[in-house]
Amino acid sequence: MTRAYVDRRVTDMTWATEAAVHAAKQWKLPAPVTIRQGMNAIFQCGDTVLRVATPNASAQASLDLAETLADQEIGVLRSRRAAPIEVNGFEVTAWPFVEAVPAPIDWVAVGAIVRRVHDVAASSLPAQLPQPSPTDFPWWDHATMLAEVGSRLDARAEAGIRAAIERHRGWDDFVGSDRVVVCHGDVHPGNVIMGVDGPVLIDWDLLCLAPRGWDHAALMTWTARWGGDPNVYESFVDGYGWSARDDRHAEAFAELRLVAATLMRWKVALVDPAARLEAERRLAYWRGDADAPAWRPQ
Repeated sequence: MTRAYVDRRVTDMTWATEAAVHAAKQWKLPAPVTIRQGMNAIFQCGDTVLRVATPNASAQASLDLAETLADQEIGVLRSRRAAPIEVNGFEVTAWPFVEAVPAPIDWVAVGAIVRRVHDVAASSLPAQLPQPSPTDFPWWDHATMLAEVGSRLDARAEAGIRAAIERHRGWDDFVGSDRVVVCHGDVHPGNVIMGVDGPVLIDWDLLCLAPRGWDHAALMTWTARWGGDPNVYESFVDGYGWSARDDRHAEAFAELRLVAATLMRWKVALVDPAARLEAERRLAYWRGDADAPAWRPQ
């Protein structure tokens, strides 16, 4: 099994902050200000952003990836520093801070960017960079995740989730085939910044080799399930040049992504009451409630 570049959340913000402070001092940057915490801890230091994480490969691979993609005119950010800094088990990398413009994301342009990503040869990527299959992501082992939390679900929600899993049994039959391409792995509005020069695709931690529908899946349900703007996916398709609607794999990826998002949020809610409200929002959908509310990303 090949693990994704980053697949573990930053849980100790005290140590992560210390790593950011150390890196900022070494690079002579302003004091870091926390932006958010997730798989990475993100800090802003003036016009620079520090990403603090525990990757499964050298952080140098992420810097080299950015250079490789930028050289192919793919909308990404180039690193502000040529090498990462390792502190307390964390790896810290420096990136430009992009001020988002007050304009909607140009999803046609994003579709064109993703199409160029899919045309990149896997052999051209940095040798150190993990190139997993989505089947290697632990949160896509739906049966195991459901077994861990299913006993705490109500019967209707569990039945709805199980039906979705059963509906797409065999979703992973592309493994070992020649139908896979280099995928960003997590294309959605939270990973796109609309800058003055157009959209920039960020957060390549879940880069993987999968059918091209993998990078369509999140947007296919974004309007209906996440309350996103209308026509987001349709605009993306205009730029990409192909629609994944009715594609067997893409339809499976889209619904099973919702399953994974629900089970992960429910797992967190069992230990963190603050996550309970969003978990219940998601479970209402699987119960088949006619008035099930839109989900929220966080």
